Order: sequence, then C-alpha cells, then structure tokens
Amino acid sequence: MTTLLQINTSINNGNGQSSQLARQFVAAYRNSHPDTQVQVRDVAAAEPVPHLDAERFGAFISKPEDRSAAQHAVVEYSDALIDELKQADVIVLGLPMYNFGVPSQLKAYFDHIARAGETFKYTDKGPVGMLTGKKAYVFAARGGVYAGTPLDTQTAYVRDFLRFIGISDVSFIYAEGLAVSAQSKQEGLARAAAEIDRIAA
Repeated sequence: MTTLLQINTSINNGNGQSSQLARQFVAAYRNSHPDTQVQVRDVAAAEPVPHLDAERFGAFISKPEDRSAAQHAVVEYSDALIDELKQADVIVLGLPMYNFGVPSQLKAYFDHIARAGETFKYTDKGPVGMLTGKKAYVFAARGGVYAGTPLDTQTAYVRDFLRFIGISDVSFIYAEGLAVSAQSKQEGLARAAAEIDRIAA
C-alpha cells in the first residue's frame, strides 16, 4: 500500500487553483494505484500552521525534561506534522504564488518540520536529510509567467528545502499565466492537466 500526503497551502480553503491541481493529480494517481491511502493536510485555511516565534522555537531547542506544558504541546504538534511526512511515500504539494514568494503558512509549516534529529541531522560533512526514499510532486499555480526567470523564487527554495530534509526526487508542474487573460488561464490549466495525465499513470 502507498501512502500519499497532499499538502494544500492556498488561503482559498481548497478552492485555489494549486489545490485543485493537486486534487486532480491525487484522483488520477489513485486510479492508477488503487491501493493508495490519501491524507490531506491544509496548512493555510482549514488548519493554519502557527508562525514561528521565540516561544515556539524555544520549545524545539529545550530539553524534554525542561519543557513547560505549553512547550510540550508545541513539540507534540510538530511531531504530528513530521510523523505524517515520515509515513508518506508520495508527497503532493499545492503551491500558489503570493507576491513573488511562497505562502507564509508554507514557510511556517517548513519551520515546524525542519528539526535536527527528526528530519535532518548534522554530520562532520554538513547536514544530512533523514526523510529519504520519497517522491514529491509540486503543483505551482501563478497569475503571471515566471518559470525559468529570476522572478521564480519558489522553485529553488522549495526544492532546496525538500532536499535538506532528504526528499530529492521532486517534480514541478506549473500552471502559469492564470491572471493574464481567460485564454492564457485556459491554456495554462490545460498544460498542467496534460502533465498530470502523463505523470499519474
């Protein structure tokens, strides 16, 4: 059995284009792999991940025996997010572009799952990711056309972060030009849909 974790990061409560593309892929993937178990984590709308602050960061770096009840709750929440990732064989990330960057809620999610000893470890040769052997698909929806240009700040950042925690097999599927015109939107979504059909088989 394959476990697939779908992560939605759109503020539009599952109705954003990136979430819809991710959902289309998951449906197609399940058709090709009927034994797939799907778990959905909405980090922006349904279950917003708190942004990192000094108190939450302090909980991560404190020794377990020194943590307050509130700090234990913070770590337990982080542990739950990490456990979902550990259990997943396939990760599907819906990624809208907001003001040339990733949603702040995705950054908050990354801040909660990047923990030494849990998702990466330090060695004499530098940090090593611990979540190996997984495949990730990123569905990037953009109003403009940015892929392959200096304004695409998302692709390298997300790829580098996932590699940092051990996920190096990452595919990006772009739906761009969605705000340019009705025709551009139709063409951008059609290209993404064709790519979904190709990779979900």
